[in-house]
Amino acid sequence: MRVSVALFTADLRVHDNPVLRAALRDAERVVPLFVVDTGIRRAGFAVPNRAAFLADSLADLDAALRERGGRLVVRLGDVVEETCRVAAETGAHAVHLAGGVSRYAVRREERLRAALAGDRRELRVHDASLTAVPAGALTPSGGGKDHFAVFTPYFRRWESFSVRGVLRAPHTVRVPDVPSADLPGADSLAVGSPSPGLPAGGESEARRRLRSWLSGPLSAYDERHDDLAADATSRLSPYLHFGCLSPTELLHRARAQDNAGSHAYVRQLAWRDFHHQVLAARPETAAHDYRPRHDRWRHAPGEVEAWQEGRTGYPVVDAGMRQLRHEGWMPGRARLLAASFLTKTLYVDWRVGARHFLDLLVDGDIANNQLNWQWTAGTGTDTRPNRLLNPLAQARRFDPTGEYVRRWLPELRHLDAGTLHRLTHLDEAARAGLDYPAPIVDLGVAAVRFGEGRGGARRGGS
Repeated sequence: MRVSVALFTADLRVHDNPVLRAALRDAERVVPLFVVDTGIRRAGFAVPNRAAFLADSLADLDAALRERGGRLVVRLGDVVEETCRVAAETGAHAVHLAGGVSRYAVRREERLRAALAGDRRELRVHDASLTAVPAGALTPSGGGKDHFAVFTPYFRRWESFSVRGVLRAPHTVRVPDVPSADLPGADSLAVGSPSPGLPAGGESEARRRLRSWLSGPLSAYDERHDDLAADATSRLSPYLHFGCLSPTELLHRARAQDNAGSHAYVRQLAWRDFHHQVLAARPETAAHDYRPRHDRWRHAPGEVEAWQEGRTGYPVVDAGMRQLRHEGWMPGRARLLAASFLTKTLYVDWRVGARHFLDLLVDGDIANNQLNWQWTAGTGTDTRPNRLLNPLAQARRFDPTGEYVRRWLPELRHLDAGTLHRLTHLDEAARAGLDYPAPIVDLGVAAVRFGEGRGGARRGGS
């Protein structure tokens, strides 16, 4: 009896899963394997929000496999050692794995390939599992460059790339007799309690949300995605991060609508692939500037704490940070404002903010989190590295009625939009009775400080 192993990592689904499909084509029996990797905990990425979402996703994956006659096999320990152990126990000739782009994922693949080769087994890596377009598939014409450093030319090539078709979920999964640990609970994966408003994980929930998104809201995405109060984004990013939803399937189904909303949304999917191809080519950008600007970052622990707690005195920034703490998620516009405020207004190192986001974001991954932070800080791929976002102007534009602020700052719910938008200018007497702090920084002073720190950045903002 021929046996193969399908090693699940960030592809926790049965629909459109190239790893599972290839393993099933390859053998009569397949071991759907997930290793609770102790290396992830040592690296500091085992945080409560993602642990809770992961536990949901594994339980849902196990249920989907059982519907097809199979089950999820769970092991605890070093992912390479446990995978080789399972392969030896079942006599598997090959292990199938989705290709990753982080330094950790690449190193895991290298170690696994070497260990399996020592046992005369094969590692088969599938690069079209975690992104719609494989990370290394597109490179600039001429010049010998290994990746695109600017999004727009990448997007032009990305749009014309022939994306693979969507794979059906298997009808049957036959699993050999092999021992398994119990499915992990959230408390066994990380220490601490998850955010109270954290969404449920798993492929079933992902597909429910996908159907809802495609049934109407997608068509208005181009007009409403930056409207903070409207909550008009897909909220599918956690499901993409854990692979509960295939980016390839999402791309095909969004493109099928062929309207202004779907075109704008597809562009966001391209940004996700863009960041993965940058990290694949430059893994050091997880911790180091892609384009160093020789910043003289400030050390301001008190201001950082106020930013983390949503007590900066700038309501639209604080609302986003309160939402992040409550839900483990925030919309893209709120992320941009929070990141700009920390890196440009407070002039604090982007790595401080990126770490805080990774501690709370359920969709936090290295490629999108770190490179989005660098884009905002002006040390990444942004072609306008010195742009400053004025939180007051941004609030008037993207939360004109103040509804988003009132939703997340209960102490300000009694204020009308006009008062909210001029709150930072009120004197001490006018602020009496508000359980809300005065601004921790003057925007004019901050702009000058940023310009001096970066060596002549232009003042102003939008």
